[in-house]
Amino acid sequence: MKIVRIAAAGAAVALALTACSSGDDGGSSGSDGTAEAADITLWLAGADTPDELRDYLKTTFEEENPGSTLTIEEQDWNDLVTKLTTALPDENNTPDVVEIGNTQSPTFTTIGAFRDLTPLYDELGGDDLLPSFVEVGQADGKNYALPYYFGSRYMFYRPDVWSAAGVEKPTTLAEFGDAVTALNNGTQSGFAIGGQDWRNGISWVFANGGELATEDGGEWTSTLSDPNTITGLEQWQAVYEGASNVPATERDVAYWDFLNDGTDGAAPAAATIMAPGWARWSIGDLTTNDDGEEVRDGMADTSKFGIFALPGTDGGLAPVFAGGSNIAISAKSQHPELSENLLRIIFSEEYQTMLGENGLGPANAQYVDSLGDDEFATTMIETAAASKLTPAAPGWAAVEAAFVYEELFQAIAEGGDVTALAAEYDERITPMLNGS
Repeated sequence: MKIVRIAAAGAAVALALTACSSGDDGGSSGSDGTAEAADITLWLAGADTPDELRDYLKTTFEEENPGSTLTIEEQDWNDLVTKLTTALPDENNTPDVVEIGNTQSPTFTTIGAFRDLTPLYDELGGDDLLPSFVEVGQADGKNYALPYYFGSRYMFYRPDVWSAAGVEKPTTLAEFGDAVTALNNGTQSGFAIGGQDWRNGISWVFANGGELATEDGGEWTSTLSDPNTITGLEQWQAVYEGASNVPATERDVAYWDFLNDGTDGAAPAAATIMAPGWARWSIGDLTTNDDGEEVRDGMADTSKFGIFALPGTDGGLAPVFAGGSNIAISAKSQHPELSENLLRIIFSEEYQTMLGENGLGPANAQYVDSLGDDEFATTMIETAAASKLTPAAPGWAAVEAAFVYEELFQAIAEGGDVTALAAEYDERITPMLNGS
């Protein structure tokens, strides 16, 4: 999922979209069987898709569909679900193709808001598409939203700071906690993480074999009280209390800024952070690019900047929460054939390769080598392979909309009793997962 904030409640989403249908009715075609020319609209969420890729989509689509045009509109993650809730049921105003956060997908796929893409599944990549993202885009065995791109989280750190403190890179999750606690000097966080930052924090749950929720017979149950989940939450609590100086009320912090040197060469605000791979280009020393713009050098100085995967409890890799997006066609699109043509471009080798070259994990595993073969690329691929997503429950968007996990993790960060909090929030979250 993208790091998002959802303003619409899940119940409102379901109510507003009951008029949607995922039927297979086709759009208008010309006498030669091709789709009639029209303007279609693509909603992209946030700024992660670079202008170069947007230009490619527009130019290629219009070349391959003479007389048709592609309008790309950028939507803010903060109110994407609210806008989709209003627009998708309205055939006169619906976007034709939409990018949506992977964890938001179940809210829409389970109520027929998207067109059935099952007939195109094999053509667009089939089993080579990222399985976990495919799964959250499914409902009743059909595919309604497919992976767009993935990103994975790993640890960015300052080797110079670690070395000066005599702290070695950890090989287990417990060693990581000990190391970053030792690096906290009260001013510089050993590991900068906000108290409400559950999207990074749930990695400790997954690493200990815990789950956020489970499903049985179509009913979802919050499992925060599971012993493995409790262990993970308590371990995260200890890391936050020992290593981070970021307030318990903080979320969505630009952690990458913490690793860069301060004004006049002052020490960085943190020795370690956790962030998606694309944070690389916000970290490093300042330099000037070919256009004369002042940019970060992408951690070119390996003596100052480095990365490693969060280790698991017994070594290896901890399962981290995967970031990224899915893409779907509105069930109310008046131009489904043209919309499908756009998806063919998005899932083409050319576009998938362009995603990788811009640091975004291609949806199709055949093209992950486009990410490169340096340490950043290999770590991103390895951590993505071990990653997990949030539960594919129909009410998950309602949970995020209510900031329930932000509240829970803040309470844990403030020293609350994890077992008691888990029981309290299980009781609150379970009905929300099921749309109650």
